Amino acid sequence: MAKFRCACATIIHTSGFIPNETEWKIISDIEFDRFEGIVDAEEIYMACRSAFRCPTCGRLWIFWNGIEQPPDCYKPDTPNESGEA
Repeated sequence: MAKFRCACATIIHTSGFIPNETEWKIISDIEFDRFEGIVDAEEIYMACRSAFRCPTCGRLWIFWNGIEQPPDCYKPDTPNESGEA
């Protein structure tokens, strides 16, 4: 998947320029805790899940099961800077 449409109709790109300004990497505290001492940043990067924040409405799209599977959407309770919720 190279792009998808947010519920607000904004197109979110999952590939292209690096770093991707809408992509966030998340990792659970338990998963992060397994890394000890000197670690390779690539190892941590690969353990993370990809999340994308819509620049228009602020929804978070999290790929819990890899980028090949559909993401879950989380909508903010409060409006973002543009006034959209």
